[in-house]
Amino acid sequence: MRLEPDYFPAQLTLGNALREAGRFHDAEPCYRVALAHDPALPEALNNLGAVLFDLGRPDESIQTLRTAVSQRPDYADAHFNLAASLLLAGQFDEGWREYEWRWKQAKKKPHLRGFSQPLWGGEDIGDRVLLLHAEQGLGDTLQFVRFVPAIAAGRRVVLEVQRALLPLLAPLLAEVPGLQSIVALGDPLPPFDLHCPLLSLPRALGTTLETIPREVPYLRADPQRVAAWRQRVGQLDGLRVGLVWAGNQTMSGDRRRSISLDRFSELADLPGISFVSLQKGPAASQSPPTGLFLYDWTDDLHDFGETAALIEALDLIIGVDTAVVHLAGALGRPVWLLNRFDRCWRWLLNRDDSPWYPTLRQFRQPQPGDWSSVLKDVRAELQKSNLTRSSVE
Repeated sequence: MRLEPDYFPAQLTLGNALREAGRFHDAEPCYRVALAHDPALPEALNNLGAVLFDLGRPDESIQTLRTAVSQRPDYADAHFNLAASLLLAGQFDEGWREYEWRWKQAKKKPHLRGFSQPLWGGEDIGDRVLLLHAEQGLGDTLQFVRFVPAIAAGRRVVLEVQRALLPLLAPLLAEVPGLQSIVALGDPLPPFDLHCPLLSLPRALGTTLETIPREVPYLRADPQRVAAWRQRVGQLDGLRVGLVWAGNQTMSGDRRRSISLDRFSELADLPGISFVSLQKGPAASQSPPTGLFLYDWTDDLHDFGETAALIEALDLIIGVDTAVVHLAGALGRPVWLLNRFDRCWRWLLNRDDSPWYPTLRQFRQPQPGDWSSVLKDVRAELQKSNLTRSSVE
């Protein structure tokens, strides 16, 4: 840019690099400089719309992304970013429709199933069999499986989920009329006539912000497993708090949502609290900071059914945006979400609760990367003199 100030493609590339680094405020001017050279450039409009989403300005993002798709109607990435901004703003009706553009994104095409059976759009299916299938992460499946009981009522339904979730979700077969089988992703599927990805269910059902099924718990752990964990954690003193600090490293944006365990030094030396690890994967090997003792039984957590049982035995779950947080919410357990500044659309804007999980409370970064403020706020809440096992709910 020093050599050729009018070379606006460099502004776009710099903006992308700054955004990837979490420097959203610095990225915005780069895109605006590029647009000053060409106000109708679809790539610059899309990238500006995306960073406006990151900055928590969905109204501006929506306007910018509408311009992008008007310039290039088949621009799948811009449609998808428009969906995220609409959903963040609570405009679910249009948001769910735009969200279907995800299947036309280049990064999603490898995940297309190629079913010959038609996609279900909410119409009456008669006696035909409907396959509902997982498409994204474990947390997404746990969040959107809430729709299965209502859909299976009066219909014939097959549910396909990630193998790790089978022990947790298997009891639904006995509890949900119309649910004929639950199959692990990758295993042979029984015959079916229609299909629908789990994250397309809100569009098919016409779900609005007001009609999200919010009854919890909609998942339950095995009572015998819960009893065994309650006996084990019952020997711990004070409030029993589960911690999870990192997600799947292969997921987009994981670097911004996950934190290292040593960041929890803000919670060290708190009296009357016993911390229990719920962390699996490579991050589980991290050592806790000085002054924070962490009970670690994660070697015994062989599946999500076992994790659910431990969660039900605890008083409070504190974690970053991972499947464990969704699991705690689905179980109706008190859960505090440590949320990054550029939150996912599902956590909405300017609120510390969640319409998806009535027992969830958000603690969000005031600025990108500022985990210290988040954990200081958590410490202050944990220090409240009236904090008891009942008050966290």
